[in-house]
Amino acid sequence: MKRQVPGLAETARDSRPEIPDGIFLVRVDGAQFRWHAHKPFYVLRLYILEPSTSAGQSIVGRLYCTQKAMWKLGWFLRDFLYDPELLAHEQVDEKALPGLRGVVKISHTVINGISLINLDGFAPASQWEELSAVPVSSAFRSNTAEASR
Repeated sequence: MKRQVPGLAETARDSRPEIPDGIFLVRVDGAQFRWHAHKPFYVLRLYILEPSTSAGQSIVGRLYCTQKAMWKLGWFLRDFLYDPELLAHEQVDEKALPGLRGVVKISHTVINGISLINLDGFAPASQWEELSAVPVSSAFRSNTAEASR
């Protein structure tokens, strides 16, 4: 038997507004290493500082630590001004990550019905003014090309 229940669809929606694809000035709120036999990764919780329309919302994404994906973790750490001495010793201190600031480019993807956020690119916080004035599609094109070389 089917019943019509007015208002039910609204309760099924996520109460948080979806963060659109784009570039954001963020601060690292937390980072946690998650071990997986084939794909270990860091879960990052990023707090949006700019643009003001999204300020205060959080982005949660993964950075994988496989040999193939190590370039991306390094890109994030360098652009968010992680301690160069720890980086030189190939160490990531989860307690040193909160508070770091930078620019992140995100996009969304759906895998097996689950919406995931991709961390597509990074830049130092000092470049926020410059990058926020550029259309999103080209803002990180040169950085992505450099990183894949």
